[in-house]
Amino acid sequence: MSRNARINALLLLAVAALAVLPLVLGLGDHKEEPFAGADAEAETAITEIEPDYEPWFSPLYEPPSGEVESALFALQAAIGAGVLAYYFGLRRGRRQGEERASATPRHSPAADAPEEDFPGGDSSGGNSRGVNSTGGN
Repeated sequence: MSRNARINALLLLAVAALAVLPLVLGLGDHKEEPFAGADAEAETAITEIEPDYEPWFSPLYEPPSGEVESALFALQAAIGAGVLAYYFGLRRGRRQGEERASATPRHSPAADAPEEDFPGGDSSGGNSRGVNSTGGN
């Protein structure tokens, strides 16, 4: 197994462990909603500290259920991950292209071709009289 494959496998294992460990260890068992978002936790804490508090801002869109809210959050995360992956892939491709361009000398393939590769015997691609193959000038 190559070094990159080993690193990728370890990273995948670490991500899986981060996803499974809270479930296995029972984190949040003492709560009514063990995996509620930070917004709900903050709202609960504020209400405990100041029961008369009124929010100064309301959401532009209130999803009909928690499942829809979770789905929208996951979609937002996926789009963000896609944008980041595209950016880093583009950057890597450009860097590799620049490395390849600087590693190979720049020349045209036609300069290396022998003259007999072209009709008429000269390297210009036309015949020796300067007339193209269609008969016109």
